[in-house]
Amino acid sequence: MTLRSLVLSLTACFAVGCTPSSRAPETSPAAAPGAASDKSKSGASSDMKVGLVLDKGGKDDKSFNSAAFRGATQAVQDFHIALKDVECPDDAAFEPALRTFAERGYPLIIAIGFAQIDAVKKVAPQFPQTHFAIVDGVVDGGNVASLMFSEHEGSFLVGYLAALASKTGKVGFIGGMDVPLIRRFQMGYEAGVKAANANASVLVNYVGVNSSAWANPSRGKELALGQIARDADVIFHAAGASGLGVFDAVEEKQKFAIGVDSNQNAMKPGRVLTSMLKRVDTAVYEIIKEQSESRFRAGTRYFGLADKGIDYAVDEHNQNLIVLYRERLEKVRTDIANGAIQVPDYYLLSKSKSK
Repeated sequence: MTLRSLVLSLTACFAVGCTPSSRAPETSPAAAPGAASDKSKSGASSDMKVGLVLDKGGKDDKSFNSAAFRGATQAVQDFHIALKDVECPDDAAFEPALRTFAERGYPLIIAIGFAQIDAVKKVAPQFPQTHFAIVDGVVDGGNVASLMFSEHEGSFLVGYLAALASKTGKVGFIGGMDVPLIRRFQMGYEAGVKAANANASVLVNYVGVNSSAWANPSRGKELALGQIARDADVIFHAAGASGLGVFDAVEEKQKFAIGVDSNQNAMKPGRVLTSMLKRVDTAVYEIIKEQSESRFRAGTRYFGLADKGIDYAVDEHNQNLIVLYRERLEKVRTDIANGAIQVPDYYLLSKSKSK
């Protein structure tokens, strides 16, 4: 990428990424992060500013990024901070976005998604007085908090449910970008399916191999329809905004979907068995809270079923769909949380194979 195109990319990133609900009015659309006019959502002047750099798909993906943005906006209300969020058009814009926030004096910068690992590794050491947090990536450093989740545990749980609910004995998994993180979802899901029904089969597809795979609903629908044509009657997606197409497919064919990250049960009421909750909202909220209370701590922390950092959603949209399975699901949840069930972990498997 040329210097000129990089600058244009960064400019686009800030231009499209800031939403009126998360920042104060500015004197012009081009006003920079950290401008003196920034205020909290409550309208009070804020001593603390937080920069939020979202992953591909943006805060309207109703999944991963939406969860992060929800946690940050709740923190705006509770701690009277000034929040600036950006949505970058491509991976090359992550590093300059993080750097711009740091140069403008933001004390806390939160990077959402593993795609920002390299960018955080480059920028964080150059600004040792700035605190950074990254979701879904481990970055060592005295000023970096790495927020990790046990996705495989929740995937096992919803896989167990999928097998219980399936009438055909065939269920589906649709991943977004083919990367180790989503393979981790897949492996946990497949193990849960087999634990509930050893004879069940899992159909697997991925939307793509680059970051555009998170924002391609039409391809998500195409893959889901293909799996349904092969008799899959429950499909779990871990595909960001591409998963919206999965919901369209199951509604059209009267099958069932399982949502991911955020509670997506209301997307197609009566057609979503549950959603595997990855409480990115809680993690983002807590790191902002720590910063606001001057107790930020670097290092890696994990969120799983035991502390409800991972969970499954039950509400008015799905409680009748899964009422017959709740008791067994709760038993499996407890067994995973206390270690009675050991869920296979793609990360550990990959590490052992590489030795």
